Amino acid sequence: MKNTISCLTLALLSASQLHAQTAADSAYVRDHYEKTEVAIPMRDGKKLFTAIYSPKDKSKKYPVLLNRTPYTVSPYGQNEYKKSLGNFPQMMREGYIFVYQDVRGKWMSEGDFEDIRPTTYNKDKKAIDESTDTYDALEWLQKNLKNYNGKAGLYGISYPGFYSTVGLVKTHPSLKAVSPQAPVTDWYIGDDFHHNGVLFLQDAFTFMSTFGVPRPKPITPDQFKGKIQIKEADKYNFFAEAGTARELKEKYFGDSVQFWNDLFKHPDYDDFWKSRVITNSLQEVKPAVMVVGGFFDAEDAYGTFKTYQSIEDKSKRNNSILVAGPWYHGGWVRAEGNYLGDIQFEKKTSITYQEQFEQPFFKYYLKDEGNFAPAEANIFVSGSNEWKHFEQWPPKNVETKKLYFQPQGKLGFDKVQRTDSWDEYVTDPNKPVPHQGGLIQNRTREYMVDDQRFAASRPDVMVYQTEPLTEDLTIVGPIKNFLKVSSTGTDADYVVKLIDVYPNDAASYQGKTMAGYQMMVRGEIMAGKYRNGFDKAQALTPGMVEKVNFEMPDVAHTFKKGHRIMVQVQNSWFPLAERNPQVFLPSYTATKADFRKATQRIFHDVNNATYIEFSVLKD
Repeated sequence: MKNTISCLTLALLSASQLHAQTAADSAYVRDHYEKTEVAIPMRDGKKLFTAIYSPKDKSKKYPVLLNRTPYTVSPYGQNEYKKSLGNFPQMMREGYIFVYQDVRGKWMSEGDFEDIRPTTYNKDKKAIDESTDTYDALEWLQKNLKNYNGKAGLYGISYPGFYSTVGLVKTHPSLKAVSPQAPVTDWYIGDDFHHNGVLFLQDAFTFMSTFGVPRPKPITPDQFKGKIQIKEADKYNFFAEAGTARELKEKYFGDSVQFWNDLFKHPDYDDFWKSRVITNSLQEVKPAVMVVGGFFDAEDAYGTFKTYQSIEDKSKRNNSILVAGPWYHGGWVRAEGNYLGDIQFEKKTSITYQEQFEQPFFKYYLKDEGNFAPAEANIFVSGSNEWKHFEQWPPKNVETKKLYFQPQGKLGFDKVQRTDSWDEYVTDPNKPVPHQGGLIQNRTREYMVDDQRFAASRPDVMVYQTEPLTEDLTIVGPIKNFLKVSSTGTDADYVVKLIDVYPNDAASYQGKTMAGYQMMVRGEIMAGKYRNGFDKAQALTPGMVEKVNFEMPDVAHTFKKGHRIMVQVQNSWFPLAERNPQVFLPSYTATKADFRKATQRIFHDVNNATYIEFSVLKD
């Protein structure tokens, strides 16, 4: 009882302190900033709603920090103030002109909204895209703001991260520093709603049931009545009974949600999707760039590393850096960053980021203050729980390793020499493997590091693990999967999970038993029908050994001495991912009636080796 009371007391104190801090921040905004609301005209005549918070102190000039968002700039009204400005409260105490803008077609801005609108190179002077809207907004601010020093920064997390990246194209001269954070980058290959051609069902349905419902005209959020309500708490059961994406669309969306309509029109990786990949347009980037993201981001880990790498590849002279830590989506400004779920990181990584990276970045490039000279890649390595700084990402000083699947659930650095070796199991779309243990009410951020023992015990999940490691092993960069598989069906999806298995004598942490814990370090899914390319689906040939190769987003993790490396392979990840009927059909045409059981094989012999490949840090 004593411990319970102590924990409760601490929780109440923490909540009280948070409330007091929020009240203090809110008071600071009102005491130190004045708010104006304007409708900024774009080159085609449409006006975008913009809220401007300017310091009341007019004794000096300030730079602009611009945030363009589809999620609303609320609260609306000249006398209605945000409770805090910038990514975190300390930013507003540094003194900036904070500008928030509803993007075209969202909330109080005019025009039509288009998801991840393609960047156009139309010579028509009135042709618009998100980069021209950014340019026009900055141009208006340049001409109309008082006490403006003429330097602007652009930042945003997730979808606003996409709008930050877009600002790097056809850049306004005033834009000096840009920070895309967990930026939406490719909605087919790896971000948010598609992963390697597989629909992330729960996120896509839940998000679009609100975000995707069109507004009839410019409105404020309190006037919006279009949200689709789902009352059932058990989301595994809800999605299992509701059926496929097609059946969900027919029952809940009809033709009302454009994103869902686009899924059905463009099942393959065609020009519709490719035209929306903003990283294809990152040549000759001029502003300084700081790309930020989390290794345990359930939404846009792919976009973080793809954006950084694209700038490095396409803009050789650009001044860009990468900061990546053990964070969930936006965790670098939404928490202290010392833990995620059951996993402890021992340091307040988010505070380090805020104090050593984001604040100095904008102060240096927008105010000419301080000395900001970070490494090219600033990486927090989980497991060893330490910051490391590299000249490039992925690092140079590495050794490539291959871990081979072996008989009897073993995993080792030596290739199997047998000529006939495989594991066989049956999969049933009507009984899919859950992505988390216990009751699934929502897709949690913690699933990215959750204990995987709930899955390891299932007969339709294959488990391979090493012997206890005799020394620390630090994996950095992307993970490459090379599967040799067969199926009695004509289609299948493949999930690979890289897992850190704690020793059986691992110490408990704050009452949590960590002995034998199976921490997921990285997991990803691949559509088997796109094994030969995402532009064209191809059926599996029943019984034929097939290559299914795919890459998982970057990791930075130390498997400590005495731990084991485990890999789990399964064919469903539900309701996170749409179920594969295991019958080859055009995407989004299947119903539950099409579901079929299938026998799967994973091969690990001398001619058909299955393995994962990764880079190990040498020092």
